[in-house]
Amino acid sequence: MPEETPPAQARLVLATRNAGKLRELRALLRGKVPGLDVDTQVIDAAAAGAPDVVESGTTFEENALLKARAVAEATGIPAVADDSGLAVDVLGGAPGIFSARWAGRHGDDSANLDLLLNQLSDIPADRRAAQFVCAAALAVPGGTDVVKRGELAGTLLSEPRGEGGFGYDPVLQPLGAERSCAELTAEEKNAISHRAKAFEELLPSIVDVLR
Repeated sequence: MPEETPPAQARLVLATRNAGKLRELRALLRGKVPGLDVDTQVIDAAAAGAPDVVESGTTFEENALLKARAVAEATGIPAVADDSGLAVDVLGGAPGIFSARWAGRHGDDSANLDLLLNQLSDIPADRRAAQFVCAAALAVPGGTDVVKRGELAGTLLSEPRGEGGFGYDPVLQPLGAERSCAELTAEEKNAISHRAKAFEELLPSIVDVLR
């Protein structure tokens, strides 16, 4: 089956098929670039006919760049990608880039949480520091790549709390907060999240490319 042709008016591709991430990027870009219609000109990997990319890097930054470069090359359009996960201090930064498949099967949030909590069962509260980490990358065909990093520091709880969010949200309590990420509203979480910080750092470079 032939690959889809990106819409002629597309000016930026987000290297994901995650609708939530696309909404976040469009919200960040809305009104920032004169003449840019974010709803039709900022598209996801599926709309661009971009291939899935194997995350073979050893850091969040490498994986984000791998995805952004592959999609930019395949589509001929500037591409943005991100890679994120949880870094636990006493585990030397693990699960890290393996966060989504920590228990062995990609995307099994419940199994990943259970394994992590079991591994930390004898670790006292004052040694349960951890951070959500996100690297966001911009790749421009024939141009310069840019990658930025954002973090949300916190403490790991001993058991999950809250019904919102996804992944490790129920066990990370941000520094200075009294609720887990899964107990925050979407607006509260997005205001402090590692992904929001990384994309805010990358935003000036994206705007420059789109002008």
